[in-house]
Amino acid sequence: MTRYIGSGSYCYANSLAMVTGGNSAPPSAIEVLTGSPYGAQIEPSGLPYFDPPGWNPDLGLDAAVDLLGWTCERSAGGSPDEALDRLRAASGPALVGPVDIGLLRHQPWAAGTAIGGDHWVVVLEVTDDVVVMHDPDGFPYATLPIDSFLQAWRAEKLDFSAPHVLRTHFRRVRDVRVEDAVRASLPAAVSWLANGDSAGAVHRLAGMLAAGIDDDLQRHLSTFAVRSGARRLDDAATWLASIGEAEAAVIARDQSTLLGRLQYPLVVGEFSQAAETLRQLAPGYRQLLTALG
Repeated sequence: MTRYIGSGSYCYANSLAMVTGGNSAPPSAIEVLTGSPYGAQIEPSGLPYFDPPGWNPDLGLDAAVDLLGWTCERSAGGSPDEALDRLRAASGPALVGPVDIGLLRHQPWAAGTAIGGDHWVVVLEVTDDVVVMHDPDGFPYATLPIDSFLQAWRAEKLDFSAPHVLRTHFRRVRDVRVEDAVRASLPAAVSWLANGDSAGAVHRLAGMLAAGIDDDLQRHLSTFAVRSGARRLDDAATWLASIGEAEAAVIARDQSTLLGRLQYPLVVGEFSQAAETLRQLAPGYRQLLTALG
């Protein structure tokens, strides 16, 4: 099989790779280490995601940092002024997020209002006027006025995390091969697959599609959820194969293939076809659990 290499919504994985520098694991491995490929859920908001029930990127980042033998200082909360002081005091690049992507006005497609879409960036410098950052959405050395950055960093519409989350002072405390980190992540992968009801979430989403969905949900699925989920599973297949988990790798790649097939019918509004493909996806999570368990 030919693995996918290209752009995608890997903001926190790319950001962690940037702050850990020359010793970094590949973003594809970081994403797998976060646990994101191992499930599907529909959040209380009604938005579906192809990641495990109860999982969120903030939890996943902490897991990946530890598995790779790194440590860092994580802080959160406080007033905007206090958060800015912490950011100014950071030594070296700082991993900042979640921030609300709708308020990142350097992105030409930004809504200009808080939309509850999470994003992570690497802050390089805070001047008197602007925050200088590497935005992994494709904007190196982007700048944003300080007040605008602080509004995005409040993350007021993101209910899985506190405001003003900041990770700084990254240090490597153990020398860990990427393959060993992937092997060490398997108990967590099994736990994510065993807890919650990923298959049920997929069947529920299939029912929603069969009944017809609105433009907002179509946009969410076609611009983010499906392509990120397919890429996560493809990367999981690659790294599972690298540690000899051949059966699990085949299942993960089959899951990725099914998700990828959703893209066209979702974009053109063939929702019944997308629903049928989703129903084929549902059993794969139990199969993956059996293979890894």
